[in-house]
Amino acid sequence: MNLAGMLAAREEAGRPIRVAQVGAGKFGTMILAQLRLMKGVRLCALADLDVERARDAAARANWEPERFAVAETVDRANAIARSGKTAIVPAGELAARCDVDVVIEVTGHVEAGTRHALVAMDEGHHVIMVTVEADVVVGPMLHAHAKRCGVIYSLAYGDQPAIICEMIDWARTCGFTVTAAGKGTQYLPKWRYSTPDTALRYFGFTDEQIAHGGFNPRMFNSFLDGTKSAIEMNAIANATGLGVPEGGLTFAPVGTSELAAKMRPKSEGGLLEREGILDVVTYLYDEGKLVPDHIRYGVFVCFTSESTYAQRCFGEYGMHTDPSGKYTALWRPYHLIGLEIGISIASVALRGEPTGTASYGPIGETVCATRKAMKAGETIDGEGGYA
Repeated sequence: MNLAGMLAAREEAGRPIRVAQVGAGKFGTMILAQLRLMKGVRLCALADLDVERARDAAARANWEPERFAVAETVDRANAIARSGKTAIVPAGELAARCDVDVVIEVTGHVEAGTRHALVAMDEGHHVIMVTVEADVVVGPMLHAHAKRCGVIYSLAYGDQPAIICEMIDWARTCGFTVTAAGKGTQYLPKWRYSTPDTALRYFGFTDEQIAHGGFNPRMFNSFLDGTKSAIEMNAIANATGLGVPEGGLTFAPVGTSELAAKMRPKSEGGLLEREGILDVVTYLYDEGKLVPDHIRYGVFVCFTSESTYAQRCFGEYGMHTDPSGKYTALWRPYHLIGLEIGISIASVALRGEPTGTASYGPIGETVCATRKAMKAGETIDGEGGYA
């Protein structure tokens, strides 16, 4: 509850948290916008395969062009940072090896993200993994590797998985039983067949927004066709131990006033196969009509209490409940994605706590395979700029 004060103290002491960011796409640009404004935090290195794209992203985020200088080596990047400027580097591994406290991975690329995280942790840096696609593939392994290295591996606050993890933790800390948790989204059955060519139009973006927004059509298409929702629920499952529905996400049209009634077990009159399930609701009925009091941009947690007295309190304090009064829900109507990354930076560097981490799940061989590829000199960064 006092992160702002702790950051202010670091600013006053002249010991800001040093940050390297890998990736300068839409999410990365949102992060840049706030890194410029945060007290007690300094951006030391910004990496992208396309140096000019990194410059453009910084300019869109209102950074002064003279703040940046290009560096081709770690030593040069560190020298630039010591001078008070920010180094732009053409490779994620360079940024991950710079003299920083926290590395933010924002490439959207599974293999590149894994590689950058491993390099950063081996260098003794905390890692904030924005690339949730990498987290669902190797998150438990990266979490275990971070423990071995004595650093923190964390999901990114502001993105829905970390915020949902926070809500689940709140409910459990209070002694409630979490019956369901998840997020809202825009989903219609026909969007299962969307492609990157149609995705931005389905989202309703204008020509001007598409031209200047820095959107990744493939990423946004994954929001529409259900892929991204499944990935995010997987990440939350790995971070909290909650279950996932065996028959797939329901994408039920549910508003906030119905969450408690619909997001409960079928045996109690709801839609879920059992308690403790992650799910996603849509803000659209199949015919395209809006769901009243929808939660398109938000997240939710549904819970109950073993105490009948506590259950009575739900209704007494105006909470929406199911007809029995046993189940209730809390929600947050919006999330600000990269604009909220400061919570993760401060929590990881000052408290030594992740804002969600993949502490559940099997530990496999993927990290070992990635390390072998690194030693063999194989290129796994992919082509083009980071998402």
